[in-house]
Amino acid sequence: MVVGLGNPGPDYARTRHNVGQMVIDELADRFGTRLTAHKAGAAVGTAHTAPGGPKLLLAKPASYMNVSGRPVGALARFYSVAPANIIVVHDELDIPFDALKLKIGGSEGGHNGLKSISQVLGTKDYLRVRVGVGRPPGRQPAADFVLRPFSAAERELLPLHLDRAADAVVDLATASLEQAQQKFHPAPTR
Repeated sequence: MVVGLGNPGPDYARTRHNVGQMVIDELADRFGTRLTAHKAGAAVGTAHTAPGGPKLLLAKPASYMNVSGRPVGALARFYSVAPANIIVVHDELDIPFDALKLKIGGSEGGHNGLKSISQVLGTKDYLRVRVGVGRPPGRQPAADFVLRPFSAAERELLPLHLDRAADAVVDLATASLEQAQQKFHPAPTR
C-alpha cells in the first residue's frame, strides 16, 4: 500500500505539504490508474508495477494531514496490509528540495501526519519516501512554509522531482530498501 500524505481541497493541492499526494497522482498517471473514493476516507486505486509484478494499492487520504492515521489504519485493516508493506510518501523539511531519502521506522521528525499514522498502526516500522521540500527562508514558520505553493523555480523542476519520487516507490515495491537507498540517496560530498 502506497499512501501519499497531504491536505484535502484545492487550496492545498499545489502546496509543499501535498507533495506526497502529488507523487500518488504521478504513479496513477504512469500506470493508468483511476483513484475512486473508498469508505475508509481515501481515494484509492490499484496498479501493477509491471505485468505479473507487485500490485500497488495507491491511496490519498481525504483527511487533513494531522489525522492521516485514521484512513491509513482503516485501509490497512480493510485490505489486510501489514505495516511492513506500507510505503508513506511525505514532505520533508530537513531534505533539500531536489533530494529524497528512503527509510523504515525511526523518528517522525515532528511530522504530525507520520505521528498520527504511527499511533494508529501501533508501530513506526513502515517504509517512508521522504520527499525534500527544503527549509523555510529566514524566520518563516515551518507550518506557513509547507502550506504555501512551490516557488516558480521549484515548479519548473517539480515534475522531475515527482517522477524521481515515483521511481523510488516502485523500487521499494520491487527491490530491497538497501538497493533503493543506494540508487536514490545522493552520494556524500567531499
